[in-house]
Amino acid sequence: MTDLLTIQRLTKAYPGVVANDDVSFSIAPGEIHALLGENGAGKSTLVKMIYGLVKPDSGTMALHGAPFSPAEPRAARAAGVAMVFQHFSLFEALNVAENVGLGMENPPPIRELAREIREVSHAYGLPLDPRRLVGDLSAGERQRVEIIRCLLQDPKLLIMDEPTSVLTPQEVEILFATLNKLKSEGTAILYISHKLEEIRALCQGATILRRGKVVGACDPRQASAAELAEMMVGEALHTPDRPPSEAGKVVLQVAGLTSESVSTFGTRLQNIGFEVRAGEVLGIGGVAGNGQDELLSALSGETMGASETVRLRGEPIGHLPPNPRRTRGMLSAPEERLGHAAAPDMSLVDNAVLSGWQREDLTRGGFVRWGRARAFADKIISTFDVRTPGAHVAARALSGGNLQKFVIGREILQRPDVLVVNQPTWGVDAAAAAAIRQALLDLAGAGAAVIVISQDLDELMEVSDRFAALNAGHLSAPRPARGLTMEQIGLMLGGAHDMDVAHTEEAEHIKETYQDSHHEETRP
Repeated sequence: MTDLLTIQRLTKAYPGVVANDDVSFSIAPGEIHALLGENGAGKSTLVKMIYGLVKPDSGTMALHGAPFSPAEPRAARAAGVAMVFQHFSLFEALNVAENVGLGMENPPPIRELAREIREVSHAYGLPLDPRRLVGDLSAGERQRVEIIRCLLQDPKLLIMDEPTSVLTPQEVEILFATLNKLKSEGTAILYISHKLEEIRALCQGATILRRGKVVGACDPRQASAAELAEMMVGEALHTPDRPPSEAGKVVLQVAGLTSESVSTFGTRLQNIGFEVRAGEVLGIGGVAGNGQDELLSALSGETMGASETVRLRGEPIGHLPPNPRRTRGMLSAPEERLGHAAAPDMSLVDNAVLSGWQREDLTRGGFVRWGRARAFADKIISTFDVRTPGAHVAARALSGGNLQKFVIGREILQRPDVLVVNQPTWGVDAAAAAAIRQALLDLAGAGAAVIVISQDLDELMEVSDRFAALNAGHLSAPRPARGLTMEQIGLMLGGAHDMDVAHTEEAEHIKETYQDSHHEETRP
């Protein structure tokens, strides 16, 4: 059988780095082929060349045996190549049909397009209502919009970048059924993911990249996840170890936390209540768009409310903005790396100062102490193995995974009493993810209270002592993580009624406890 896509000696270099170095591999029709590698290994550059976003310096590509060198994505789509990006490119104020039409070269009339969307979405097990606003859709439904937009173009090769990072276990099963149906119809799929068990379950072939070079190829069904990880990083992968510790006193208490979203299509937090003890990791799961950003904002102080809703070591801090909370030992790391956690055009030294100037004593008399600032940035880079030419480099120059390591390391090294992180290993390779999780466990082992908000359920089960689920702005009652099944977790993520009842009871109990203690403190 003739290969669908053949890549020969593809090379692409940027100033100071060779992103792809003499890369060769092929994909057959009807094959689901994995592209594996650490952050910065060259995966993104490679698929951008296939999709016409980047022009290679040298090397050739062939599609259906004919030369293939798309000058732009439009040419790639015309040749039968489609791509679902990790970050969705959708307009929230438009409906499904309008968004799909914007991604087509010559869209049919909207009524006919809506009919085609219904037919294709039902045929592939991804039902969508063309009239619904994208802003009202869950993350899984938004991904369906992207996939349907690709399927309406009848692709011969579908590229998928981290497609399950925002899905529940049930939605992953639906996606896999769809991909296997496409495979049976002869569509080839190039699949990028850091979730190695998914790769083993879904893919028939894999190409492994390390620092821009192909270092191996295999049938992932015949290899263990550990073996795949070792091929990616070139050494044995260490599983995070939990330091021996016992939960201590309650450090953070949250009760009756209700907060409006600052975004039109955000989620309103409703009567959130929980507590976290010293030395404990509380894992909070949820499909994207169920209140994760709003919860981190309320805990970090970016969104302020009634003082009694958040207490740190008994002190009401719900009315305080971020800096006073950080001074008291409550630190956070948001999901959005560029623009929220880090200023893109500022150097790593500058970004270290933005977050650490108080706790690391990086300023004096209103002036930055640049020597201390550079030393702090260098310590983050060395401790967390941030791959960068130096601390002078702008944040946007780092790969997503390396910037994530810098952001998480910057907060951990400030020795917080409470650390709240949202998506700590999102888009990070297996080795870096293991290192970040180990750092979070070590932080808890040293006596900090840690809250990990994540859509990666395997991650949450690995690090959490207790687990709670966010659904439509409601938080379920935290439950011991040990012994929870994926079915139970899926029900919690879906907002099972009994979980909400349990949540309400715990929230009311915590609120009563706070009120009683507050009355004791203010009683003459």
